[in-house]
Amino acid sequence: MRREFQVTVDAHDPAALSVFWRDVLGYVIPGPPGVQLAEGADPLEAWDEFLAGLGVPEGYRNTRSALEDPQGQGPRVFFQQVPEPKAGKNRLHLDIRVAAELRGDERMSALEAEADRLVALGARRLHREEPAPPMTFGHITLADPEGNEFCLD
Repeated sequence: MRREFQVTVDAHDPAALSVFWRDVLGYVIPGPPGVQLAEGADPLEAWDEFLAGLGVPEGYRNTRSALEDPQGQGPRVFFQQVPEPKAGKNRLHLDIRVAAELRGDERMSALEAEADRLVALGARRLHREEPAPPMTFGHITLADPEGNEFCLD
């Protein structure tokens, strides 16, 4: 039996965090059910209009957001609003595999370039692990705009 899963992320601002992770992963924010989005339309605006049409008060419209892999390969990512701030280190994190096949300086250069791109999107750089084969080929740890740690691998 095939099993699918989604990754659920607790967030203060689900919409903003979904935009960050959309740009990290190359995923898309799906539009509301039954709504055909025009080319270039903002799906978050479409959701706001959709929820307003259902009578959802404005203060409740940013309690959830989601991302989907446009290729249909990767897991769905769901963001849910929670009242409490992040309190400690993640017990589970994502490894963003951008240079898995590379080694040495070429690998670390590719990771640094991607880290620079993600910092420009709002990530915060935390740590660089130097290559130490055979146990590690090196990685960079970052945090998303709400402090959730993830690694570039």
